[in-house]
Amino acid sequence: MFTFEAYIINDMRTIEFREALREAMNEEMRRDESIFLMGEEVAEYNGAYKVSKGMLAEFGPKRIIDTPIAELGFAGIGVGAAVNGLRPIVEFMTFNFSLVAIDQVINAAAKFLSMSGGQYNCPIVFRGPTASAGMLSSQHSQAFENWFANCPGLKVIVPSNGYDAKGLLKSAIRDNDPVIFMESEQMYGDKCEVPDGEYIIPIGLADIKKEGKDVTIVSFGKIMKVALAAAAELEKEGINAEVIDLRTVRPIDYQTIISSVKKTNRLVIVEEAWPLASISSEITFRVQKDAFDYLDAPIRRITAADVPLPYAPTLIEASLPSVVKTVKAVKDVLYQKA
Repeated sequence: MFTFEAYIINDMRTIEFREALREAMNEEMRRDESIFLMGEEVAEYNGAYKVSKGMLAEFGPKRIIDTPIAELGFAGIGVGAAVNGLRPIVEFMTFNFSLVAIDQVINAAAKFLSMSGGQYNCPIVFRGPTASAGMLSSQHSQAFENWFANCPGLKVIVPSNGYDAKGLLKSAIRDNDPVIFMESEQMYGDKCEVPDGEYIIPIGLADIKKEGKDVTIVSFGKIMKVALAAAAELEKEGINAEVIDLRTVRPIDYQTIISSVKKTNRLVIVEEAWPLASISSEITFRVQKDAFDYLDAPIRRITAADVPLPYAPTLIEASLPSVVKTVKAVKDVLYQKA
């Protein structure tokens, strides 16, 4: 079931994840001339992952801007532009590279509203791919959702499909606060059903992708594929899992999770970040605080292994969340043999 605010929704059609993102940016840039896109290869090359294909031709070089390989510099330019009345979209070729710019994100964008006593908003979107994407090894395979979600002043969105991505990106661009919008290289070519018309999805609302009664599985981003595939495998064995897509990890929709746990009495959380201080850690704390009496088993978490991600495919598979690991965790909380 989707929770969204619709304006004009016509027929559904199948497009790629990258096309859904492009449509969101195109529609918003046609609506508001203060919006512009900047980043490495976004203009002449049509985007490293072809998300911005054709945008230079439509909007011109003043609104689709190629930058040097200098994340700290162009992130700072974006923050300055936002504080002065524009609405930048800053693309990081990967959020691994955002660490070069994290001072501008954390110490500038996230703090302007507070440090100015509410006088200056910073309406900026930082977007790009996050986490693993195949054999890219440890420096290009990190999930930083929990890092950014730890910072007051930021909103952090991690969509799992093109439908949600388009509606949430439009909301992010319209938001007056800085938003971190995290995608996946492995999802850009995914085929998704997206309405032929304008709609937005409010930030901060989780979505129940599959209803169930035996156990709650919570995830977000591309790892939702693991969660849904695990639920399908469990269904074959008569285990009916409810699957929740967080969609936003700051703010987190705790109420949807807790309401589900009160129904199923069991919780498994699946994410790609390292285990310490992860989104699943925070959800585990909140559920045991607000719904402890409803739990019939300890909460289980499936995360990435607590190591830099290896290069070898076999070791990547061993390190990341999987359907097999998720199925086993569900059976553990149901006290069933795997």
